[in-house]
Amino acid sequence: MPNANEETSVLSQVQRSAGNEPLQVAPVADDLARRFQEAGFSLALVGGSVRDALLGRLGNDLDFTTDARPEEVLKIVRPWADAVWEVGIAFGTVGAQKDGYQIEVTTYRSEAYDRTSRKPEVSYGNSIEEDLVRRDFTVNAMAVALPEKTFIDPHDGRGSLAQRLLRTPGTPQESFSDDPLRMMRAARFAAQLDFDVAPEVVEAMTEMAGRIEIVSAERVRDELNKLILSPHPRKGLTLLVDTGLAQHVLPELPALRLERDEHHRHKDVYEHTLIVLEQAIALEDDGPDLTLRLAALLHDIGKPRTRRFEKDGRVSFHHHEVVGAKMTKKRMTALKYSNELVRDVSRLVELHLRFHGYGTGEWTDSAVRRYVRDAGPLLDRLHKLTRSDCTTRNRRKAAALSRAYDGLEERIAQLQEQEELDAIRPDLDGNQIMQILDLKPGPAVGQAYKHMLELRLEHGPMEHEAAVAALKEWWAERQD
Repeated sequence: MPNANEETSVLSQVQRSAGNEPLQVAPVADDLARRFQEAGFSLALVGGSVRDALLGRLGNDLDFTTDARPEEVLKIVRPWADAVWEVGIAFGTVGAQKDGYQIEVTTYRSEAYDRTSRKPEVSYGNSIEEDLVRRDFTVNAMAVALPEKTFIDPHDGRGSLAQRLLRTPGTPQESFSDDPLRMMRAARFAAQLDFDVAPEVVEAMTEMAGRIEIVSAERVRDELNKLILSPHPRKGLTLLVDTGLAQHVLPELPALRLERDEHHRHKDVYEHTLIVLEQAIALEDDGPDLTLRLAALLHDIGKPRTRRFEKDGRVSFHHHEVVGAKMTKKRMTALKYSNELVRDVSRLVELHLRFHGYGTGEWTDSAVRRYVRDAGPLLDRLHKLTRSDCTTRNRRKAAALSRAYDGLEERIAQLQEQEELDAIRPDLDGNQIMQILDLKPGPAVGQAYKHMLELRLEHGPMEHEAAVAALKEWWAERQD
């Protein structure tokens, strides 16, 4: 929570912005508002757009609300916008693009789930006040009526904004009953905005965590992605775990809080995971990387299933990377992630210990080639994940691991210059193998190709004549 001076400063900034900041979008917003006014309807900038404007971070995504029904909105927007889409029209939303702005206009509405439905039932309201009370949080329940620029804040969203606190317009129980996904949004906004969540909201999330089960996997996944890609994912993830929501959407995460005792010592795997995620984020080059962040979050989820208490008092997690890769694939598939993302994240989980498997000795050329071949296009992310996985407080050990990985990256760079490691192939292709051995397409050609690839990985490039000789030697041994 901010101290009193910080809160007063933020509140003053918010109050100063209330009448001015949203006007920065006046050229588009005012033009659209006049068209609605001429058609006999009201229009207001609303929700996250007002919140972000007050925080001085308004982008090109603008949300509006209106008393016009969707079909009437289309009549007004179509002749004006550069593009229009109707993907959300069943929920009262018309999307448009104008002068580089992404715009959504939503009819005053109410959403509520029944106890078994995965989709909200939409009913339209008659006033903006009725619409705002059904919004998820007070910081999103503010509006600016256009074109007159009247600020509407019936639930003191500005006060919540100044306190950096997430509250609900009505009771949290009513809000989460209307749409249980709002519990996930609380965690997401905490992570995105670095806000705290009001105690009564946390209590309701804890009581109602099981309600998230009626929300579709796709909607849960999308909120989880926004949380993970936010500036402060630890804050949101901790809230999911502490309230029990994670047990329903990502149970592998709370499972990392393994019980420890004085006889069997090991790292706090849950805390280690959050640190690895933060360290991976610090290594990102071009903005948030969902693949890397998911791999960091899930890299050790195989540990609970593989934990063994050894006779000497140590705890082992043998092959947790293999088990974890399978668990990652299963969980991500259940959350409806794309096949490509499931493949890449589970592969990184599987490979995250490969570096340590070679010990501290000098890497052979063969080992370097296999490391690069197995990582493929994920090599850069594997570098970052492996470096992030070092959370030891022993500075000497951390420095030694860092130097060892520096050495590996140098070796990779050297071999890449010499051998084009990014596209390792045998020195003889399939057509050459068939010609040399007088074979037709079939399993034997594939086996020969695989043998030549192994030779390439083990020994590096071969001259053509040497490769032909090696192939013939292998083939002769098979005929004996």
